[in-house]
Amino acid sequence: MGLKFSQVSLTIKGMKYGYARISTEDQNAAMQHTALKRAGCKTIFTDELTGATTKRPALLRCLKKLERGDTLTVWKLDRLGRSLRDLITMLDSLRDRGVKFRSITEAIDTETPTGRVMWQMIGMMAEYEHSLISERTRAGVKAAKKRGVKFGRKRKLKPHQIVHARKLIDDGQRREDVAALLNVDRTTLYRALAG
Repeated sequence: MGLKFSQVSLTIKGMKYGYARISTEDQNAAMQHTALKRAGCKTIFTDELTGATTKRPALLRCLKKLERGDTLTVWKLDRLGRSLRDLITMLDSLRDRGVKFRSITEAIDTETPTGRVMWQMIGMMAEYEHSLISERTRAGVKAAKKRGVKFGRKRKLKPHQIVHARKLIDDGQRREDVAALLNVDRTTLYRALAG
């Protein structure tokens, strides 16, 4: 009598982790912790930062802990990312790793169709913001060039020094000696003479 084994696929429901961040001494993480616990988070990572500190050790520990199927929950999007671009990058990375995301205040939950649409809209807004910044930067550079502003590194040799260097080389001086006389590297002199 042979036994037949049927293949059973198990869906492992991941862990729910919370992340909270407070940025000034008068803030308290209790409100965030309460909301995260209500959302089912058993483990909550908290960063307490002051001033312009950008290092977030608790967030780094949290991100390392997350595995495929887990959910990262925050009280509000701004607790997780310091800029929209950083936030998009981080959450795209989580999606690629199979980690779900939920923001309680903004009602974003990547497990739901509505949450995924909201996330895509935020991504489009970030892309739009980036294109506006790029456009303004290009316009600013163009306007500055019209005003005569020079971009790039400052030249080490002035035009009269280059003329003098050419004359010395034409009179038989070695290029290495002329470079040493002008207190510049040989390659700097070669570039100036070629330009």
